[in-house]
Amino acid sequence: MDQAEALGQKEVSKLLWEFSLPAIIGMVVNALYNVVDSIFVGNWVGDIALTAVTIAFPIMIILMAIGMLIGIGASTLVSIRLGEQKHNEAEAILGNAFSLMVVAVISTTIVALIYLDQILVLLGADAQVLPYAREFTRIIVLGSIFMHIGFGLNNIIRAEGNPKIAMATMLIASLLNIILNPLFILVFKLGIAGSALATVVAQAVAAGWVLRYLAGDQGVLKLRFANMRLDKSIIIDICKIGLSPFLMQIAASVVTILSNYSLLMYGGQVAVAAFGIINRVGMLILMPIFGISQGVQPILGYNYGAKKYERVTEVMKLGIYAATLVSVLGFAVVQLFPAQIVRLFNDNPELVALGASGLKISLALLPIIGFQIIGASFFQAAGKAGHAIFLSMSRQVIILIPALIMLPRFWGLEGIWLALPAADSISALLTGTYLWLELRRLSPKLLGNNT
Repeated sequence: MDQAEALGQKEVSKLLWEFSLPAIIGMVVNALYNVVDSIFVGNWVGDIALTAVTIAFPIMIILMAIGMLIGIGASTLVSIRLGEQKHNEAEAILGNAFSLMVVAVISTTIVALIYLDQILVLLGADAQVLPYAREFTRIIVLGSIFMHIGFGLNNIIRAEGNPKIAMATMLIASLLNIILNPLFILVFKLGIAGSALATVVAQAVAAGWVLRYLAGDQGVLKLRFANMRLDKSIIIDICKIGLSPFLMQIAASVVTILSNYSLLMYGGQVAVAAFGIINRVGMLILMPIFGISQGVQPILGYNYGAKKYERVTEVMKLGIYAATLVSVLGFAVVQLFPAQIVRLFNDNPELVALGASGLKISLALLPIIGFQIIGASFFQAAGKAGHAIFLSMSRQVIILIPALIMLPRFWGLEGIWLALPAADSISALLTGTYLWLELRRLSPKLLGNNT
C-alpha cells in the first residue's frame, strides 16, 4: 500500500498521528523561538527591552510574511510539478525561489535600515524604548537572509517528501537559540543584542543545513546555479500561490501594530510588555492545534475527493477532539497559573499583575479555538478556499480589528483583553454554522455510502 492508498484505507487515528506529529513538533519549535527570546530578554535585560521586542515584532512578522510568500508558493508549485513528473521544472522553481529570496532580502534590508528609526517610532517606540528596539531590530534585519533560506526553502524540502529533514531544520534552529540566548546575554553581557544575535546565528546554522541538503545528492531536487536566473512566469506563479499566507501574516502585523497603539494609550509600556507575553503564550498553545490542522488536511482532502464521506466525518471528529483536548489543557494551565507564567518572563510586580489579568481574560475562550481552527481547515482541504480564508480571517482580522478599536473605548485596557475572546466566540459561531450546513449537504451522500 503506497502513501496515497493509505490515506483512503489506513486506520484514521493512525494516519492522524503520523501526519500531525511532525507538523506539531515543527510548529511548537517555531513558537519557542519567540518565547525563549522573550524569557531571557525580560529576565536579564528588563521589561523595557521586553517592550522593545514586542514593538519590533511586526517587522519580524513582515519578514516572515515575505519568506512565506516565496517558500509556500514555491513548495506548492514543486509538489504539483513532481506529481506531473516534471522534475526539471521543479528544480527550476527551486532555483528561482532562492534567487527571489536574495532579491527580496536585499530590498527589504536596505529600506528597513535607512528608515529604521522612523518605522520603530511609527510602531510606538518612544525615546526610552527606541534604543533597545533599534539595537534588536537592526541585527534581525541584517540576518534575515538566514531566516528566509532556513525556513522558506525548508517548505520545499517538506514538499519533496522529506518531512523529517524539514523537522530537523526547525529543531536545530530552536535548540541552538535556547543554548545561545543565555550564553550571549549572561556570559558575554551583550544585552538585547545578544538575544538578536542568538536568533540570527541559530537561523544561519539552519540555513546552512538546508543549503547543504538542497545542494547535495540526498534529496529529490538539487539547487543548481543554472536554475537561479529569474523567470518571470515562475515568479508570478510563486507569488500568486503564496499571496494568501502572505496577506494573513501582513494582517497579523496590522493587528499587532493596532494592539500596541491601544496598549500604549490605555496602559503604557508595561501593558505592551504584558501583551507580548500573552501573545507568545497564546501562540505556544495554538501551535500544536495548527500542527493537528496540517495533519488533518491531506487525510480530509484525499477522502473528500474519493467521496469516502464516512472517513471525512471520522477525521473531523478525531481532529476536533484532539485540538479541543490541547486547547482545554492550555486553558487550564493559563487559568490556574497566570502569575507564575508571567513571572517566567519578568518578575516586575506591576507587569505580573497586569499580565496575569490579561492572560486570563484574553484566553478565556481558548477551549473553543481548537474547533474553530479544525473547522476552517476542513474547507481548505475540501477545496473551498474562499470559505477557509473567510473563516480564518474572521478570527484574526475581520472581527478582531473592529473589537480592538471599539471595546477599549468602553472598558479601557480591559477592553483590549476582551477583544480576543470576542473574536473567538463569533468566529467559532460562524465556523459551526458553515460546518453544519456543509455536513448537512453531505449527509444524503453519506447515507448513500452506507447503504
